[in-house]
Amino acid sequence: MISFNRDFKKLTSNLQSFREIAIEKSNQKMQKTKLIARDISWLSFNSRVLQEAADDTVPLKERLKFLGIFSNNLDEFFRVRVATLNRMIAIGKKANMHQLQNPQSIVEEIQDKVLIQQKEFERIWNEILRELKKEKIFLVPENKLNRQQQKFVRDYFNEEVRNNIVPLMLESMPGFPELNDKSIYLACKLSKKDKSIPRKFALVSVPARRLPRFVILPSRQHEHHIILLEDIIRFCLPNIFSFFGYDEFSSAIVKVTKDAEIDIDNDVSTSLIQKIEKGLKNRKKGKTVRFIYDKDIDKGLLQYLIKRLGLSYKDNLLAGGRIHNFKDFMNFPESVFNKKNPRKKPFVHPALRGTKRVTDTILQKDILLNFPYHSFDNVIDLLREAAIDPDVVNIKITCYRLAPRSKIINALTNAVRNGKQVTVVIELRARFDEEANLEWKEELEEAGVKVLIGVPNMKIHAKLCLIKKVINNKHLHYGFVSTGNLNERTATIYGDHCLLTANQAIMADVNRIFHYLEQPKTRMHFLTACKTLMVCPTGMRKQLIQCITNEIKAAKAGKQAAITLKVNSLSDELLIDKLQEAAKVGVEIKLVIRGICCMRTESNKFKAVQAISIVDEYLEHARVIIFYNSGKEKVFISSADWMVRNIDHRIEAACPIFDKKIQQELKDILQIQLADNIKARILDNDLSNQYVNPRNTRKVRSQVETYNYLFKKSNL
Repeated sequence: MISFNRDFKKLTSNLQSFREIAIEKSNQKMQKTKLIARDISWLSFNSRVLQEAADDTVPLKERLKFLGIFSNNLDEFFRVRVATLNRMIAIGKKANMHQLQNPQSIVEEIQDKVLIQQKEFERIWNEILRELKKEKIFLVPENKLNRQQQKFVRDYFNEEVRNNIVPLMLESMPGFPELNDKSIYLACKLSKKDKSIPRKFALVSVPARRLPRFVILPSRQHEHHIILLEDIIRFCLPNIFSFFGYDEFSSAIVKVTKDAEIDIDNDVSTSLIQKIEKGLKNRKKGKTVRFIYDKDIDKGLLQYLIKRLGLSYKDNLLAGGRIHNFKDFMNFPESVFNKKNPRKKPFVHPALRGTKRVTDTILQKDILLNFPYHSFDNVIDLLREAAIDPDVVNIKITCYRLAPRSKIINALTNAVRNGKQVTVVIELRARFDEEANLEWKEELEEAGVKVLIGVPNMKIHAKLCLIKKVINNKHLHYGFVSTGNLNERTATIYGDHCLLTANQAIMADVNRIFHYLEQPKTRMHFLTACKTLMVCPTGMRKQLIQCITNEIKAAKAGKQAAITLKVNSLSDELLIDKLQEAAKVGVEIKLVIRGICCMRTESNKFKAVQAISIVDEYLEHARVIIFYNSGKEKVFISSADWMVRNIDHRIEAACPIFDKKIQQELKDILQIQLADNIKARILDNDLSNQYVNPRNTRKVRSQVETYNYLFKKSNL
């Protein structure tokens, strides 16, 4: 076995060589493959998040937030994607991915790139620490507290922390404790100066879910001193362990990342709910896929932990800084900053101002809400109106990720109290929201709501609402189709589109989808009967390919042909092949892809595709598709990304926009985004993430420009 010291030096050595090796290996692999590997493209997206943390024009509070987002993204990446790759490696050669690289080579490339990103993360963090000091904001470690702060910390520990921690004496335990992969742990070495008693190792879980991670200390005027919760525990280690007779203590933060995939067995006697509940319990026992530790940890303690965790030096062992779980920095105390974030508030859509009821307005015309610029309150108002409208008899809605105290749920339960029939489709398998969705299911059923919990082997990702009124024995349907979740909290930070409509062709298809969801085993024909919406998994792929084919035919005939696509991810090989075929014959292709982009956008076989990614204050989450269609443009908003999982394994819906003014609005917004030269990065074959060069043109920051564009329209 390779010696511990040699491995330790290898893990903590200068990372410049890793960078050079990673780039060389990456370039060699890219030249041999038709597509960019999905997971490598995702890491490139997370690098764009890190770029925002590095940007000194971004407010300091927001830079900390982006460090937190980067960290949280990476945790989920290891919990899901790396865990999946490890499973595939365990299966063997049959698990080679459809994107022409085998799992082992991808994992190796991931390791190289993550080490590079970690080095950059530490550089940015040290830079931000210097900027915080300029603002008189100090993160104070436990060994730098003044007397007043020491007393405060002891009192805080005794009053708030002590009862929330249970030290684990590791060597006294027959089995190693199950570690929670969302928690951080203080690994401690306990010793006696005179060595009269043997040293011991202990582990303390930092209770950051129950207590604030950041505690503001007594400070001088115009200064803000902050201590981390784990440093409060470090300071009070003598209070915890002194009765064992120890008088020397060293400690370091460690954390594990576990396989978070839920295995759903095929036992037909077990309900989906029971399977998910079992899966959630098993998730806590998932295989460790990454172990992160403070690089200054005691070597003997590190070696002990690695051995007890059943890891080897071939696993993802990552030596980091003193602080882990940076996701908590998304909630860094705002009160310590002099300059507040000048985020503009959402405004009411001009068609819904005044005393007009939302229902009355959309029965007259379609309305497109653009979040987070337009207020989400109008969606809630629509449901509240339906809840008390005596002519409304039925409400059906899909829910994927709901806000913690959801006003959507409140409106729906009030509708039941008012005698309406309410059907809610909850996708229980929304990753990491499974527990919350089980709780919502129980609450809704107690209120009398009919709850549908999904389709076997297929997630329900479409964002749909159908409201039925009966007036003079005539049925009237209205509702909405959205690109984003029905979540009033995320609607303030996610960029999405929501079409409020009473278009009967659209609503007829929405109704068909709900008929299918009510009895998926016997009513598949309702999905295939959809005439207006493009629906997954039955028709969307075929219809998208046909639309691209039409553009190819037009280009070959010497006519104008164009495709504009905005999605979160583009990785579906068949659709990418079709886009590249279109590019080869001269179809103008413009892409706005926030995250994964497996398509090579540069080739000597076709004119370079314009492809950008925008990472800014808001999360770009909307999906929009525009086909030129010989001048009779087809414009869609969609819940589906162009990924195999969405197109073939989910219930998704893409909705056509018929209103010419709304079509123009969507085109204008996309043009603003394609003109972005502040926050747009070029999606090239090298994954370089170079910013679009503003040259001598006017500077365009698309999220600011979009707000101004919509706000101006609202005041015309």
